[in-house]
Formats: sequence, structure tokens, C-alpha cells
Amino acid sequence: MRLMSWNVNGVRAAQRNGFLGWLSNSDADVVAIQETKASPDQLDQSLISPPGYRSFWHSAEKAGYSGVAVYTRVDPLQVTEGIGAAEFDREGRVLQLEFRDFVLINAYFPNSQREHARLPYKLAFCDAMLKHCARLGKKGKNVVICGDFNIAHEEIDLKNPKSNRDNAGFLPEERAWMTKFLAAGHADVFREREPGPGHYTWWSYRPGVREKNVGWRIDYHVVNRDFTDRV
Repeated sequence: MRLMSWNVNGVRAAQRNGFLGWLSNSDADVVAIQETKASPDQLDQSLISPPGYRSFWHSAEKAGYSGVAVYTRVDPLQVTEGIGAAEFDREGRVLQLEFRDFVLINAYFPNSQREHARLPYKLAFCDAMLKHCARLGKKGKNVVICGDFNIAHEEIDLKNPKSNRDNAGFLPEERAWMTKFLAAGHADVFREREPGPGHYTWWSYRPGVREKNVGWRIDYHVVNRDFTDRV
């Protein structure tokens, strides 16, 4: 099964920029998207049911904010919105699909924001996610967590670590949680296979930043370590 993940930063904007053509050419069985910034009733049918795919959505209560969705060519056994915690679920941050061999968690982790205003909220979300994955593990489920974690884990995961030590996404508390999460029996699939620098998933909109590859790796595919031989 081919899985892909993408923070689209607004699915309607992504549609205008060719998202459906990309999806058609992706040959992906499952595509998880984050930051949809829309609910299904705001979208046309071409986004809800593109050829060959079903879609599932978990939108935020606040209009135009957050939200996650999954497009799949494989029918899931069960779909669950959120992780059972109202303070997080109202922001539309997690969508869970259970397939025959694994549970897919599509997650959009909170941003700690400037002045670290939402750091306590983010860390609470992170701990809730860790506990949720642990519960699934105790049930004997293999887990694939993909999405935008809004965390660059190690210095290798961003171009300029020294100048970003006090910035959201690279705070010591965030990085420590990611270390704890991986130590709890999870594997960062990309980093397991690619130990080198220069691989990023997010770049700011400042001129020349993308061309110079001044980026951050904040998006992940993480699996329980016992499942790595299936990746």
C-alpha cells in the first residue's frame, strides 16, 4: 500500500493549484492531508469524490481553521474522528482509519506560536497522542502516524538550528517530547533510511528561501517499531 501525506495549507487553494491532477498522478492508495481549512459542505464534489477515491474529513469547529482529511482507494474497516478529547477534537486535528493490517492516524499537531503562547496546549496534545498510540499498541494494533508534527526533532532537521533554538517548532520541550515518543517504541521512517542533512518539508515564504533550501523537516511518517519491516 502506497501512503502519502501533505500539509496543503488550505484544500481549496490546493485545488486551484492543481491538487486533483497531482492526486490522480500520485498512484497513492492513501493520501492524508492536513490544514484543510474547510468542511465538506464547503467543497465541490470533485474534491469530495475524485475518481477512484473515497474521502473522510474531520474539520475544526472554527471555520477556515485546521482540519484533516484522508483520500483512500482502500475501504477502511473503521473511521474515527479525533482521539476522544474535546479540547483537541474541536480543532479537527486527528482522523483515524483502521485497515486490515494497521491503523492510520492522520495528525495535524498544534503550532506553539510566537512567544510560545500555545506551547502548553501543544504539549498536552502531544501527551494525549502518545497515550492514544499506547492504547492502540496494547490492543495489538500496528500504528502508522503521519502528518504535520510542527516539530523539527534534531539539528539535522532544519537548516539553521542555532538561530532557531527559541522558535516554535524547535523548542527544547517539543524536541524532548519527540525523543520520548520515538523511545516509546516508534520509528521515524524517513530518518531510519536517510541519515543525511538537507531534507526538509517546510520552507517559509520569504524570497529565495526555497531556492536555497533553507527549510525544516516537520512532517513525518512514524510507525511502531515492530511494523518497520512492512515499510
